Amino acid sequence: MEVLNPKMNIRRWPAVMQVSFNNPIHHLIQRRSVMKKLSLSVGVVLSILFLFSSLIGVCTAGAEELLVYTALEDDEIPIYLDLFKKDNPNIKVKIVPDSTGIVTAKLLAEKDNPRADVVWGTAATSLMLCDQAGMVEPYAPQGIEKVRPKMRDANKIPHWVGIKAWMTGFCVNTIECKTMKLPTPSSLADLLDPVYRGHLAMPNPASSGTGFLTVSAILQTMGEAKGWAYLDKLHENIARYTHSGSKPCKLAGAGEVAIGISFAYRGFMQKQKGEPVLTVFPKEGSGWDVEANCLIKKPTIKPAAKTFLDWAISEPVMNAYAQVYPVTAYATGVPIPDGFPADPEGQLIENDFDWAAKNRMRILAEWTKRYDGKSDAK
Repeated sequence: MEVLNPKMNIRRWPAVMQVSFNNPIHHLIQRRSVMKKLSLSVGVVLSILFLFSSLIGVCTAGAEELLVYTALEDDEIPIYLDLFKKDNPNIKVKIVPDSTGIVTAKLLAEKDNPRADVVWGTAATSLMLCDQAGMVEPYAPQGIEKVRPKMRDANKIPHWVGIKAWMTGFCVNTIECKTMKLPTPSSLADLLDPVYRGHLAMPNPASSGTGFLTVSAILQTMGEAKGWAYLDKLHENIARYTHSGSKPCKLAGAGEVAIGISFAYRGFMQKQKGEPVLTVFPKEGSGWDVEANCLIKKPTIKPAAKTFLDWAISEPVMNAYAQVYPVTAYATGVPIPDGFPADPEGQLIENDFDWAAKNRMRILAEWTKRYDGKSDAK
């Protein structure tokens, strides 16, 4: 007799038929059927996983990783890199930022086993040291013909190529100076006034590119004898030497010192944050250096490294540099940023980069011997 299940409308077999399903032969057939289905299911899943992993492999195979050392400011880097990522989504850029002196020391320490693929936005005088050590692979990036002679290495295939210049500026906290009745300095000579004793901060040139270009400018424009005599007197007014070029300006902005010997960009950025900072350019002229790029010599040069160097002097990013730096590798047509002199290039001293690079280690050794006692702890 068949009995219908009223809920599912499925027939129930007679009891004798149900009993017959309990025999061993049926169980064996049933187990084989289940195993066959499981085997097919596992095979399908594995096939899908293999296909998916293959597709991932295809997508990531073209991605190339690039290690880039830079001394650019932390708040600059994301702005520029966003432009690179838009055009080069398959290149993963790992940035290692630090002050110029630290980047230089790191590169030289890794001379026999270089890690960086590219150096971006680091003092040309530092890259010249790396070049002397045989660490630089000459490369002419696309657009090199537009770069001004003083913003690139003189070799036919350049060893370094500049992107922009940065220059010495005083960051003056106007509120602190008014409170302490300190006059606003307008020159390097003014900074020797005893009224500023304990109120100045300056970068250590062994750690900071800004510190080195400032010391180098003093020695070049005054001559070494008078230059060291000037630095001796300046030292008497210094409260502390910092290990980054931007730090004195940040200290001034925070009111920890009245005046920070720093660089112009940082002064303007601190003012934009609402700090009472006035940026002053010394009337004797500003020390300066070129923020430059180079290709590091390695057994295998990644194609992405050259792509990055091509991009680093391209028009889109050059226009971005020019928003905050008036002296760039080539003319952009971007107006001079607010706060800079009407003739920014006229503010720059005559800088002998070869002399600065060749004498760098000697200058730093002498500076350290004389003044390092006031440097911040590392």
